[in-house]
Amino acid sequence: MNAITVFAGPQIALLTSGRMFAIATLLALVNQVSGTPYVTGGDSPAGTDCSGLVSWVTNAATGRPIYGDRFHTGNIESALRARGFQYGTQPGALVVGWNSGHTAVTLPDGTAVSAGEGGGVKVGGGGAYQEQFTKHMFLPMPPEQPVHPDAPPAPVVLMGAEHPPAPGAPPPPADPFAPPPPPPGMPPPPAPGAPPAPDMPPA
Repeated sequence: MNAITVFAGPQIALLTSGRMFAIATLLALVNQVSGTPYVTGGDSPAGTDCSGLVSWVTNAATGRPIYGDRFHTGNIESALRARGFQYGTQPGALVVGWNSGHTAVTLPDGTAVSAGEGGGVKVGGGGAYQEQFTKHMFLPMPPEQPVHPDAPPAPVVLMGAEHPPAPGAPPPPADPFAPPPPPPGMPPPPAPGAPPAPDMPPA
């Protein structure tokens, strides 16, 4: 579990597991690079090829710099082993498929990503499970972590510029947009939605 996010208004706690965070990170990456032109041997947003794309995704999944650490289909097996990949496929894992001249990847949520299949980087296509691929390796994703009853509470992330008061801090200043208080001797105005108070005889 990474954090509890508290939104302004109704307070809704969202628990994000390591697995959800990893998938979201990979989806953000592939959506960002989608449309990158096909450039043989490329390793930058200006262009890449199939191996470069798979390098980027596997680098992001294993905490490496996305650019500058690419491999190719000739050394992909050793590169994936160095990144913690295992042989074969596994549902819910990051899976890479390849042959001697092409490679593609399927994200843990099943999203297929490729480059060089009719153009540059695109979300879609056959991904790692294409019939042409004779080899596969996968990276197991972090499992869902149940919350242990004795675990310390998750950090709270407040949305909407709210901050919890520090212990011993003075009260916050009055809201400048709040209605003014009633004059002395006058009853307070009714709460919003409350029935009006009965008329009082003059004093």
